[in-house]
Amino acid sequence: MTLESNLNQFFLIVNGFIVLFMQAGFAFLEAGSVRSKNTTNILIKNTLDLFCGATVYWLVGYSFAFGGDGDKFKGNGDAFIGHDNFALSGLDENDYAKWFFQFVFAATAATIVSGAIAERAEFIAYLVYSALITGFVYPVVTHWAWSDHGWLIKSLEDDDIVYQDFAGSGVVHMVGGMLALTGAIAVGPRIGRFEGDDKTLLGHTVPMVSLGGFILFFGFLAFNGGSQGSISKDGDAAVVALAIVNTILSGAGGAIMAMIIKRIATGFFNGHWSLLTTINGGLAGMVCICAGCNNVHPWAGFVIGLVAGVVFMAWSFLIEKMKIDDPLDAVAVHYGAGFWGVIAVTLFNKESGVFYDWDELAFKRLGWNLLGAIVISAWSLIWGLIIFMSLKLFKILRVPSEIEIKGLDVPKHGEPAYPYSSYGDGWGENPPKVNGNSNGIGLSNRAGSYDISVTTH
Repeated sequence: MTLESNLNQFFLIVNGFIVLFMQAGFAFLEAGSVRSKNTTNILIKNTLDLFCGATVYWLVGYSFAFGGDGDKFKGNGDAFIGHDNFALSGLDENDYAKWFFQFVFAATAATIVSGAIAERAEFIAYLVYSALITGFVYPVVTHWAWSDHGWLIKSLEDDDIVYQDFAGSGVVHMVGGMLALTGAIAVGPRIGRFEGDDKTLLGHTVPMVSLGGFILFFGFLAFNGGSQGSISKDGDAAVVALAIVNTILSGAGGAIMAMIIKRIATGFFNGHWSLLTTINGGLAGMVCICAGCNNVHPWAGFVIGLVAGVVFMAWSFLIEKMKIDDPLDAVAVHYGAGFWGVIAVTLFNKESGVFYDWDELAFKRLGWNLLGAIVISAWSLIWGLIIFMSLKLFKILRVPSEIEIKGLDVPKHGEPAYPYSSYGDGWGENPPKVNGNSNGIGLSNRAGSYDISVTTH
């Protein structure tokens, strides 16, 4: 038993390392998708998703999600929220690996939001919403779906009807995507986003976006494969391998379909083969397969990904038509594809899916997952509105327009990511002085060293 326990803990830790590395993927993807003047701002948020997120998840998040799981004295436990093991007190040391693996999932949910409201959100607002998402909003949903006692994982009538979401299409991605939507609505579009003839605000480096995309593709293999939670039992390796194969195939379906739709939309004969659309389509495919990667055939994984490419493009079109400014297409990738994934698992499940059994029980499973998706959406929507509208009410959600025009890097962080001449909007003509130097490279970042008085030019 000791060897089995050690193997399972090692399995979780190694896969947790890889999922943690997805933060680097999000960092590159988001930094490349924003303008150069906001690079430092987006990178520090991704950094703090780890460190602030770890602190909050250690103190309360894990307790709300899994507190008391497996404790024989807890009886049936609380179906709504966990309430034990605060700051890991009383937690068996053999469960530390589980804590780590679950933490990196929580960090992912929080990261989704920062990209959707990039380039105009106050840093203090980030600290508030990130702490609340990691410490409360996401853990409660985790408890419903993945804990020993959550109401979604409990059987509706018997053990054959439970919420199916293996790696978090709903639990992680729908939560993050809906919060991203509420945040983007509350903060409003960036200056110039929907004004004039040219309504696009392009990111500043495609190679960085591409690098981030590849890191995320790599990380999704551990995200989905590692969700098996163990490797020592008979059949574990086969489930992990199936999850990984389906993740790749669904990503392929999403990428190819999104690329083709983009080509057709921009002109069938002379349109564009868009790299950025292809990357997001691949991510959408991997998001949607999270729910069922362990129990659908590979051909079904590819088909689910193809549909995810359509879903992603439809959501992206809808969000833009509604004039909601989402620089990363986070809502389309995570909420749109996540919702489809929660439904798809009940259709294509190789043992009990609607397309296989076509009986009353199969449709009840579909209905239970649909209910789960609706409740998760409503929970995330309500808390998103509470959080972001409260921040807006207290006037700490959005930066002043003059700072948004100049960029957040220098005024908010005193650390430009590039030479001032690359920033535009006035810095190149009149860069702030730093110890008598204005080239922005290799300069001291000590407190007070930047003259960052901001005026509108």
